[in-house]
Amino acid sequence: MCVLKIQGAREHNLKNIDLVVPRNQFVVFTGVSGSGKSSLAFDTLYAEGQRRYVESLSVYARQFLELMPKPDVDSIEGLSPAIAIEQKTTSNNPRSTVGTVTDVYDYLRLLFARVGTPHSPTTGEPIEAQSVSHMVEHVLALAEGTRLYLLAPLVRQRKGGLQKEIIFLTQRGFQRLRLDGVVYSVDDVPEVDKNKKHTLEVVVDRLILKKDQGPQLADAFETALSLSQGVVWIENIDTKERFVFSSRFSCPVSGFSLEGVAPALFSFNSPLGACAVCNGLGLHITFDERLIVPNKTLSLKEGAVAPWRVSFYNFPVFQALSGHYNFSLNTPFQELDPAVQRVIFYGTGKNTLPFVQEGGGCVHKPFEGVIPLLEKRWKNQKDKPWAPKDLAAYQVRVPCGGCGGHRLKPEALCVKIQGLHIGDVTRFSIDKALEWVGGLEGALVPQKEKIAKRLLHEVCQRLSFLKSVGLGYLSLNRESGTLSGGEGQRIRLASQIGSGLTGVLYVLDEPSIGLHQRDNDRLIQTLQHLKQLGNTVIVVEHDEDTILQADYVVDIGPGAGSQGGYVVAHGSPAEVIKAPQSLTGAYLRKEKTIPLPQQYRSFNPQRVLCLKNAHLNNLKNLTVSFPLGCFVAVSGVSGGGKSSLVMETLYEGLHHFFSKTDNVFQSYQSLEGVEHLDKVIHISQQPIGRTPRSNPATYTGVFTPIREWFSQLPEAKARGYGAGRFSFNVKGGRCEACEGEGVLKIEMHFLPDVYVDCDTCQGKRYNKETLDVRYKGQAISDVLRLTVDDAQMFFDAVPAIYEKLALLSRVGLGYVQIGQSATTLSGGEAQRVKLSKELSRRSTGRTLYILDEPTTGLHFEDIRKLLEILHSLVDQGNTVIVIEHNLDVVKTADWVFDLGPQGGEEGGHIVAQGTPYQLTQNPHSITGPYLKKYFAKGVL
Repeated sequence: MCVLKIQGAREHNLKNIDLVVPRNQFVVFTGVSGSGKSSLAFDTLYAEGQRRYVESLSVYARQFLELMPKPDVDSIEGLSPAIAIEQKTTSNNPRSTVGTVTDVYDYLRLLFARVGTPHSPTTGEPIEAQSVSHMVEHVLALAEGTRLYLLAPLVRQRKGGLQKEIIFLTQRGFQRLRLDGVVYSVDDVPEVDKNKKHTLEVVVDRLILKKDQGPQLADAFETALSLSQGVVWIENIDTKERFVFSSRFSCPVSGFSLEGVAPALFSFNSPLGACAVCNGLGLHITFDERLIVPNKTLSLKEGAVAPWRVSFYNFPVFQALSGHYNFSLNTPFQELDPAVQRVIFYGTGKNTLPFVQEGGGCVHKPFEGVIPLLEKRWKNQKDKPWAPKDLAAYQVRVPCGGCGGHRLKPEALCVKIQGLHIGDVTRFSIDKALEWVGGLEGALVPQKEKIAKRLLHEVCQRLSFLKSVGLGYLSLNRESGTLSGGEGQRIRLASQIGSGLTGVLYVLDEPSIGLHQRDNDRLIQTLQHLKQLGNTVIVVEHDEDTILQADYVVDIGPGAGSQGGYVVAHGSPAEVIKAPQSLTGAYLRKEKTIPLPQQYRSFNPQRVLCLKNAHLNNLKNLTVSFPLGCFVAVSGVSGGGKSSLVMETLYEGLHHFFSKTDNVFQSYQSLEGVEHLDKVIHISQQPIGRTPRSNPATYTGVFTPIREWFSQLPEAKARGYGAGRFSFNVKGGRCEACEGEGVLKIEMHFLPDVYVDCDTCQGKRYNKETLDVRYKGQAISDVLRLTVDDAQMFFDAVPAIYEKLALLSRVGLGYVQIGQSATTLSGGEAQRVKLSKELSRRSTGRTLYILDEPTTGLHFEDIRKLLEILHSLVDQGNTVIVIEHNLDVVKTADWVFDLGPQGGEEGGHIVAQGTPYQLTQNPHSITGPYLKKYFAKGVL
């Protein structure tokens, strides 16, 4: 069957959709946010494709796989096994890296095990294993008649007695040994000083070299090797010249040796390869003095020691310290004697302090110190859920001193190819690693080149795929947990291309997120390549270029939530553009547009926020003046340094300034112009809560007036119910069978856990008595299931509730249920919930708002609404800075900073800045050429 036929799709807000989609084509699902795109692509097609494949397996196999419920659809014909590539980081495990996720590291491990050459960490010279035959040939090549000792080194520069070794040699029948350079009979060895280092060698043979002594030498070498763990010394008795032979990878000078070189030696997830100091993590988590005392201008009594600031329960300790070391508790910490500061951090050791007891008298005991006490508390509580929040704020991650952050044992790091060990290679960016691997072809000796040929091909292929999806700037040792959603998605996409599967249904969620327009064409080519392998590629996407280059487009709408769920238009991009009822088509045919501003806002050069010499990550000592009272966009290629500049440098600096704490890890020289602001607000895409109990109503605070409104109803007053009665988080009004969750988890042993509605409250979260209180016929549980738009109409007579809901609707979330679990909201939806909460606060006109890619998950129409809100904030005198690639946002900015010119180490420069039009005239701008189409009809 050449088509995918869907009949009666009703998942979530889908309105009994019937749809026919061509197979083995590149298909885009588009439409406004909340219209049902993901419900159709992921919750229907992907869910059913995966479910059918899993059900074809045995019961035993199914226990290891996630079992998805059957979606609400009558039938789907022509369905293939499905793979979803969603917007989420590959793994948060610190052991997971770009190299391990893409399998590149596994091939590199095999490459170093088979082709690498061990080097002595002492001399830096290569060390190789030798056969007995090779050793004999080398000795026989010496001049005939040479007098030689054949020695087996038993002890090298070691303190202690040697009685055990001598007894062992006597029992084995050896007659002579050499102690500290002097040859003795085993019966005449003198007593040794146990406190001095000694060297003991067994004289296995003495000989005057003849050419027919091959068999004798071979036997002597075998005997010596068995005694000395693979190392034999041949010494010229007359000239004292020494030759060292080893049957293992061993350094003849230091004795450093390798048992063998296997792929497991290079695995930081294996005890065979992991650094013994950091256990393969490459870093230590330690408490930092600068975080424990973030503001040194405070005194101990004012709470200088941050972990003990709230209760000051260690006042007796500080009182004892001040009395013993003669300082005042009101003295600023920075003015205390350095020795006293060290005692506060690390304790008094064995020295005791006089502690005054409540009933009088005095007891003397040592003080452990703030850091040892915190370490003890961390050790006892690190497995508790509250520990990270409680103590992590005072910890830093520092590179491991044992391995230098490479994660591996010294034995692994001594194996090199072309002078580099595997840790050096994984620190390369993907672009540089591809160049290095490509350079190995023809650079190795013929035998090793033959071994490496297949491995090099596999590594090059995978690195090329990663580069093709715009990730060439990422380093191979980058932790997966630090990747953005778009980066993680593109890594998985590259892995799927490398797998070479055919006949698969791929479903992707906005792969263009975080990708500059320059790299977008390469991404689209990658998706086309995936299709050409014989797969069906369905992409949920809003990007104009992606839609126009698709083979088939499905536009879902016309609105969001209950107003969506219909197929508005479908067909080729040209057919959708012509469809009069399609909102997407209206934007594509330019009937509807996001207009250019009539005039860009000017700014006072004296009223800027000047960040000087920013040097974090790949930033090249940038000095940047952000105009205040303007809408500012920071654009540029992926990995160019946008987040490093805005989020990790500017925001962190302002955050420390307004919280009055020292910026202990300051990554810039100075920050000027802060006096023009009264606060900074970062509106991120992080979840608004980590549990199902958190939802838009609780986060924005609208649930509080809703509960208060219900408590004022006549029925509630008659029963004596307060606002707390209508909370599902506390006892009283909630259903105790499910503790207000609304669902129960059923453990299925060899099958995945199943969540079912609570049979006591039928998923309503509350007990029967609470649900008896109704407003307009609706109980509190019914209100939580209303969409924002419906709830707005429901509470139109209650201003305190209506106004907060109106803000949620204003940011484009009218389709979201006010009680929808926070864990089900996308990053873009979470960001807009946070934005609505900020809009509810009184504006001072001196606030700086920072947003990171706020257009994530937004349709053209949603972007238009979002821009209206952001520009209204600026119209009130505030400043808005956005990190953004979307050209509809960039073109409306008053000032744009363009970072590049490349990603990674080749980035970190401001290649252009100015108004959007000025960028189009700047030959150095990366974004300018893509903005030109918006200025074709005139100049602002």
